[in-house]
Amino acid sequence: MKKILMSVMMVVLVGLLSVGCAASGDDQSQLEKIKEAGKIVVGTSADYPPYEFHKEINGVDTIVGFDIKLAEKIADDLGVELEIVDMSFDGLLAALTGKKIDFIAAGMNPTDERKNAVDFSAIYYDTSQTMLVLSENADKLTSVEDFKGLKVGVQKGTLQEAIFDDQFAGAEKVAIAKIPNLVMELQSGKIDGIILAEVVADSYDDANDKISVNQMDLGSEGGVSIAINKDQEDLLNAINATIDKVLNDGTLDQYIIDAMTLAEEE
Repeated sequence: MKKILMSVMMVVLVGLLSVGCAASGDDQSQLEKIKEAGKIVVGTSADYPPYEFHKEINGVDTIVGFDIKLAEKIADDLGVELEIVDMSFDGLLAALTGKKIDFIAAGMNPTDERKNAVDFSAIYYDTSQTMLVLSENADKLTSVEDFKGLKVGVQKGTLQEAIFDDQFAGAEKVAIAKIPNLVMELQSGKIDGIILAEVVADSYDDANDKISVNQMDLGSEGGVSIAINKDQEDLLNAINATIDKVLNDGTLDQYIIDAMTLAEEE
């Protein structure tokens, strides 16, 4: 009987210890888990120069851009390695809420709709919105009215798609996941313009003589922020501390200059 009782007590004790360990793990904040793992995973959509884009560096295809430099700085300040996951922009929020990534750095606007699902850092960059058209049409397609009956390209799930919905009555929307594919559609004459952040449109303009920015001003994008899952205050505070640092000491300005230079290189 004593042996049986002791066996039962051992089983109960092991069970309690297991529950205790599980509870301890569950009680860890996301920041603590990141530091324990020694890495932080950023999700991005690397088709958006100078924010994030692919570039051959010393013969190796590398994801670069000022969002990536900011992500690297966040990882460095946390004392962990950075892992980059590249995907379509419209899949980023699902990847974040599904805990496949730790944060998003992808020129993302902190819209009210997105705030229902995730939290955002302080805004670290803002730019106006414009359009990319064929160079031969740069002086012809200069207003929203000029696009009535024409096809306008936007990246799926972005602020630019919302701008089309709000401003381009009478035009046909063509929503595609990747910007290089939109540019190909524009060059082949399948669409007549692409709504883009001005700094991004300028990068594609500089890289290709056949396409140009038409100088339309479609308003500010409202700024871009880092997205993280809700209820991660310690991680959010750490990210905001890095953003505050790079904004105040001019580091972010240098990130942007360097990224633009890379984007303009052949």
